[in-house]
Amino acid sequence: MAQFDTKIVGGTIVDGDGGEPFVADIGIKDGRIAAIGPDLAGDAARTVDATGHLVTPGFVDIHTHYDGQISWDDQLAPSCYHGVTTAVLGSCGVGFAPCRKSDRQRLIELMEGVEDIPGTALSEGIKWGWESFPEYMDALEKTPRAIDYALHVPHDAVRVYVMGDRALADEPATDADIAAMRALVREALEAGAVGFSTGRSDNHRSVDGSATPASEADARELAGIAEALDGLPYGTLQAVSDFDINDGKGEFEREFDVLEAMARAGKGKRMSVSLIQRNRDTQQWRKIMRRAEQATAEGFPIRLQVGARGIGVLLGLQATFHPFIGHPTYKAIAKRPLAEQVAELSKPEVRARLLSEKPDRMTGDGSNLPPMVDDFLANIDFVAARLFRFTPEFNYEPSLKQSLLAQAYAEKKPVLEVLLDAMLMDEGRELLYFPVFNYANGNLDDVQAMLEHPLALPGLSDGGAHVGTICDASFPTFLMSYWTRDRERGRLPLPRVVQLLTADGADHIGLTDRGRIKVGLRADLNIIDHQGLTLDRPRMVQDLPAGGRRLMQDAHGYKATFVKGEQILADDKLLPARPGTLVRLGR
Repeated sequence: MAQFDTKIVGGTIVDGDGGEPFVADIGIKDGRIAAIGPDLAGDAARTVDATGHLVTPGFVDIHTHYDGQISWDDQLAPSCYHGVTTAVLGSCGVGFAPCRKSDRQRLIELMEGVEDIPGTALSEGIKWGWESFPEYMDALEKTPRAIDYALHVPHDAVRVYVMGDRALADEPATDADIAAMRALVREALEAGAVGFSTGRSDNHRSVDGSATPASEADARELAGIAEALDGLPYGTLQAVSDFDINDGKGEFEREFDVLEAMARAGKGKRMSVSLIQRNRDTQQWRKIMRRAEQATAEGFPIRLQVGARGIGVLLGLQATFHPFIGHPTYKAIAKRPLAEQVAELSKPEVRARLLSEKPDRMTGDGSNLPPMVDDFLANIDFVAARLFRFTPEFNYEPSLKQSLLAQAYAEKKPVLEVLLDAMLMDEGRELLYFPVFNYANGNLDDVQAMLEHPLALPGLSDGGAHVGTICDASFPTFLMSYWTRDRERGRLPLPRVVQLLTADGADHIGLTDRGRIKVGLRADLNIIDHQGLTLDRPRMVQDLPAGGRRLMQDAHGYKATFVKGEQILADDKLLPARPGTLVRLGR
């Protein structure tokens, strides 16, 4: 019998601990790293030559939304194409367990509104067969996946399960409600869930425009639920917030106090909050940093989830949003097939009418669109100043001189005319990039400062969500290529980026068996052609249940990805192996 199942030879190992890369071989046996060393002795059933390539731990994505997709999909794409070997689901307080049969549609509508996943796809694709969270875990565990996954317990589902209609009526939870929610979360944690998540963003709405059940939960409720983590050797807390409720009138400190109360009730368990540069207060992110630093220094660690680039949306005729969605002429043809839309919008008389119109109001009662949509439609020059085409040289840090507003000025054309022409390119399939957040200064310098902060964790990829607006599951590839190789200024050290993507995320979640290349740990590994690592532009595919569409983005340069010693990816192509399973902490 061979000493190793697989031996990876000649690769440059970036071990995940932040140390300098070194050339060595890796021996894999029974899904674990059995040996590491130069010219490693011992035969192997299979040898993989990694000469000239990086060998890294598999990436850990701590912020995804595959909660619905995982019911019908064994791949967890796009994440599986970007070096991710462990994905954490149940972020931002939304999910599908616990759930009574009578509440299934309610949770589907909530996920559709908050995470831009077609309700028809969820209704047709989810294979319901659970009520409690442990039953949900058992149901998911029956199907092998390409990669591993772990689960947060979502606040919205827990609140609806306990409070019913009162959860949607902006009612405070009673002491009995809080005790019941705490018991449900504790039950899920003891079954292996990795933590508890909550969402407090005003931009998150159910499909009918109503606020999410947990969005206005008070500090008493959040702290009471967080006590479920007490006494366990694992468990994390995760929260997303705008930190500017009530129009930002002195609310920042009070809102952070609410979340800090949850962190304190967690008795020192790790917590993470989203860190984003917002246009309304471009320095708010620095306030979040200072409060997180203070809480951490006092023994209540709060980590900062940072995106790898601008937090942006993709606009186009196939996408959820574009600059003409509120125009009456477009609304009249919005449900027609793409080819018919393009033909109609190309007619001179239709173009003239469309370009002369003012948009109707799109948000408010009955709409799940965030209030910012109407602001953007009414201030189209602001949008066009940060709206970019995916040209061959596009790199996600474009100069404002490349914007469609700059093009309109240069060509002396009306802005809307330039936008319409851009959208009609490629037979209407053209997608335009609009960095809503993290791009107030027209560059990624502030994102660099966020990523360099000692409390930073790469997050916010939202894999599986916002399927018609973003495709940020490619964040790991962008971090590995642009931030370590291509950026003209302020590059990040390769060992540190790998550490962010691997050990830091694994440690935060409590995954002690992965995230580093060390003897005895799981053989979750990537072999990467670092110089050849690139991203294609996003594209729309129609492969969701009920014919639903979603954005995909391909990567080039992943020579191999291994999950528990089995190869799932070869030269950027997914293989049939499905070694991935549910990660249960405490088991």
